Amino acid sequence: MIELQNVSRTFTVGDQQVTALRDINMKLGAGEYLSIMGPSGSGKSTMLNLLGLLDRPSTGAYLLDGGNVTDLSDAQQAKVRSEKIGFVFQSFHLVPRLTAAQNIELPMMLAGIPVEVRKQRVAELIASYGLRERADHRPDQLSGGQRQRVAIARATVMKPSVLLADEPTGNLDRTTGWEVLKLLEQLIESGITLVIVTHDAEIGARAKRQIQMLDGAILYDEQRTS
Repeated sequence: MIELQNVSRTFTVGDQQVTALRDINMKLGAGEYLSIMGPSGSGKSTMLNLLGLLDRPSTGAYLLDGGNVTDLSDAQQAKVRSEKIGFVFQSFHLVPRLTAAQNIELPMMLAGIPVEVRKQRVAELIASYGLRERADHRPDQLSGGQRQRVAIARATVMKPSVLLADEPTGNLDRTTGWEVLKLLEQLIESGITLVIVTHDAEIGARAKRQIQMLDGAILYDEQRTS
């Protein structure tokens, strides 16, 4: 489903070249649960941005569902991203002036999905994520856990095949963070591929597959057996 072939990413900082990713080779199948861990500056966020088509490799190729998406135009990449990739961020990134329901609906509006379909899908997700009493509330009227549930609903409303989560529990207390993590893990049962970037070793250890990064390279790539 996902394949990175000899991918490197280099940035120019002043008069210096900084290598954020070094010759990454990785395959990730449908329905896998992967955590990417490593210290700050290890390349894990750059890896997530590449997987989410928010950035492009300097060298190498990115294959998604068998197609090479590396050299697609910005518009073509945006279309693939809209249809196949969902994002959940540490800081939620909800639109402040929109209600919970409107935030969830937003990706479908941008994709031109008919109103009737949008309303039905939003209602299903609001019920599924326990947000019925908060559907008409704006983000500043919601708790951190509720905001992250809205963010997850928005990320999955287009029924993506890949969900990328960048420190999804980072702004939550421990109990709420575990509730959100379990909600994300339940999505794997529907066949979604879940990739979580985290500094928390305990959270990372829950994934069936774990990648540890250091200095832009994969230090190890392990599959949990139990």
